[in-house]
Amino acid sequence: MTNKHLDWAVLTILAIGAGCGLVYEYLLSHYAGRVLGAIEQAIFGIISVMMIFMGVGSFLARKIKNPYAGFAWLELALAFIGASSVLLIGGAFSLAALLPQIVAETFSIPADLMPQGGLVASAEAFARWMPYLVGALLGTLIGMEIPLIGEIRSQIYADNLKNNPGSIYGIDYLGAGVGALFWVFFMLSLEVSLAGALTASVNLVIAAVFFYLFKEKIPGMNYLLLGHAIVALWVLQVFSYGSDWSAEMEDMLYRDKVVYHANTPYQHLVITERIIDPEKPGILTFFINGRTQFASNDEHIYHAMLTYPALAASARQDKVLIIGGGDGLALRDVLRWNPQQVVLLDLDRDLVALFKTPKIEQGKVLNQRLIAANQGAFNDHRVQTLFGDAFISINNLIREGQLFDTVIIDLPDPNHPDLNKLYSVRFYQKVLNVLTGDGAMVVQSTSPYHAKNTFISIGKTIKHAGFKHVQQFHHNVPSFGEWGFSIATKNGLPAKQRLQNLTLWPVDDGWTTKGLVLAAFEFGKYFYQQADEIKVNRLGSMVAYQYHHADWQQEIGLYQQ
Repeated sequence: MTNKHLDWAVLTILAIGAGCGLVYEYLLSHYAGRVLGAIEQAIFGIISVMMIFMGVGSFLARKIKNPYAGFAWLELALAFIGASSVLLIGGAFSLAALLPQIVAETFSIPADLMPQGGLVASAEAFARWMPYLVGALLGTLIGMEIPLIGEIRSQIYADNLKNNPGSIYGIDYLGAGVGALFWVFFMLSLEVSLAGALTASVNLVIAAVFFYLFKEKIPGMNYLLLGHAIVALWVLQVFSYGSDWSAEMEDMLYRDKVVYHANTPYQHLVITERIIDPEKPGILTFFINGRTQFASNDEHIYHAMLTYPALAASARQDKVLIIGGGDGLALRDVLRWNPQQVVLLDLDRDLVALFKTPKIEQGKVLNQRLIAANQGAFNDHRVQTLFGDAFISINNLIREGQLFDTVIIDLPDPNHPDLNKLYSVRFYQKVLNVLTGDGAMVVQSTSPYHAKNTFISIGKTIKHAGFKHVQQFHHNVPSFGEWGFSIATKNGLPAKQRLQNLTLWPVDDGWTTKGLVLAAFEFGKYFYQQADEIKVNRLGSMVAYQYHHADWQQEIGLYQQ
């Protein structure tokens, strides 16, 4: 093989390695966000840590005397750590979750005195740092690739002038870009341990090709071959059993047994089950990215309070728009009002499919209880389901001139920068354009107890968008605690007065009463005392996101004002 061909082979290996490195970076940050719960911090934090330690790795590469042996062993190390990264992080969190029970059982400590400080707190802190430690290690290894390849190319040409660094960085950027696209369009929806094993397999392949090309320059070939065999066997084990291991470790992170988990292109879905009475169906709890969405024993309370006041306050209920609510539970409650049409707009097609289409495995419908929970609402002929980013997709409804008697917004809390725009003045102005003049809009508005500033900001933002009347109400949902909603009308009377004027409570949903709903509008005497200091959330200002982040961080005691 000529030097030119050999050089192209080396550059191709570098490009593929760069793609693998980018996949590891995205995979690790994606998984860290899931287990840490603070998605935006974890993603940006892991990427920052890995970039810093890639620089450290570049400096450390100068210490390697034989670049051929160094690169060969480097790819093996990347394959091993890459395939193990998710298991290492998951294992640390699982151990931290299990440690209190181990200590309690060892020392016969009563369940109501479960240990929380000392060793338990240290284990929890170590688990929270584990994603960053693994990221630092992977970043260091990835950072060593370019300097080693540069030295190898210099030796191939025996002339530094011919070793153009631009070729190295150019091919590295191209490889990383392809790796990023591969992650987004193929690997994002894979189970994380499987994605790690697939990427590690690619590292093994390029390590084997590199060894074949330069075996005469690599001392200790037998040890390297043994390392290949061991790492290959480990990657095969992760590929075969990693999903089961991850599922078992994930079970430990939840109070109840995990009965279903899946990745979609947008989020991680988990369903747990708690058996209280063996003679009755267990309680299902649905989580998205580790955050509770509903529990089957009390979701009717949340969805009744979300839907009933707005529907009852609207002059008609012929045409209803639901933004979010991909589980179909709000849709189920809306259909009780006998509308002529309901349009549901959600981002995640896979989430809706989980609550709509039977998933059959070995003759058993795995999601039968989920479909039963919304009473097959998605299959009602009056329901039209649209998919897309609500901030953009609502423009289509505006262009078509569609108007809705009631708009129900059931989106996740603004706990991520991408969600902030859906709580902005601009978004509510768009909603204003699709609401009839005598209709009502309601917005899920997080907890007025745990996230008071966020709650008040949402109400003020809706008012600033141009709604004539904006009121807020709250109710206790056992799975969430105290939860809040904002209701707005475009013209005429405010929603509370419309509800007060009702002489007949229109629909019997088995929960709401006129007195219960009207009482929900009452807050403590000084609840809104500092409302003037709360800011309106504008597009790009990140006010709702910042308030939400600060409110919940303070609530769990991570810092104090």
